[in-house]
Amino acid sequence: MPVYEGPTIDEAISKGLHTLGLKKEAVDIEILMDAKKGFLGMGKKAARVSIEPIIAEEISAPVKELKEELSEELSIEVKADQPIIESEKSVTTEPTNQLVELAEEEAIKELALYLTNITNEMGVPAMVKIQHEAHLIVMNLETSKQGMLIGKHGKILNALQYLAQVFLHRVAKEKLSVVVNVGNYRQKREEVLTRLAQRTAEKVKDTGRPVFLEPMPAFERKMIHSALSKDEYIKTHSEGEDPYRYLVVEPAKKYF
Repeated sequence: MPVYEGPTIDEAISKGLHTLGLKKEAVDIEILMDAKKGFLGMGKKAARVSIEPIIAEEISAPVKELKEELSEELSIEVKADQPIIESEKSVTTEPTNQLVELAEEEAIKELALYLTNITNEMGVPAMVKIQHEAHLIVMNLETSKQGMLIGKHGKILNALQYLAQVFLHRVAKEKLSVVVNVGNYRQKREEVLTRLAQRTAEKVKDTGRPVFLEPMPAFERKMIHSALSKDEYIKTHSEGEDPYRYLVVEPAKKYF
């Protein structure tokens, strides 16, 4: 939970918004403590507030839009058929001939370097910390300006996620799945998707008709599938081709 301090509540909020690179309407603000003047210089305390980016309760835009937004933010070109980052600074992030058929650990190290180069180009340098979960690699980007790496509705973060996954597919010997995270955004996103799954299931049961969700990454589709897997009145399956693959939530035929 990012906490910011200042002589007054307003100044603490201004400091936090500047650090995150976000506007007031794009964040949740919690006042933790008002400033205290103290007595004769004793007991003086700064105002403290918590500021976090708002997690919109809607599905992220298709990856094509995400890549276009990332390109606009970085003033770079992201080609659809290969994970190349080209910029005026000529940072090379395309896999070379040596970066193919790499073992898992070596591929992950190269991905960490790849993400480091991209965040440096964005002007938001981030420390990459690697976390291994069941059949999943989590790349945690640690930065003081989280909002600039998350983007509106998570679009920048999802674009980074897409590039990271394509990079691994190009260089790794084995198929690896990766999630790129900033702060606790993915955890909050999972809560949002769980609520979306529940609302969608209720709509399907009320109407008896399927609901087609917007395209989303495979790991997010799995979250919704998992949230509804125990509902015997509901079925879920994916349709389409990546990166535009989407989830269909439909009624179980035996009940409708």
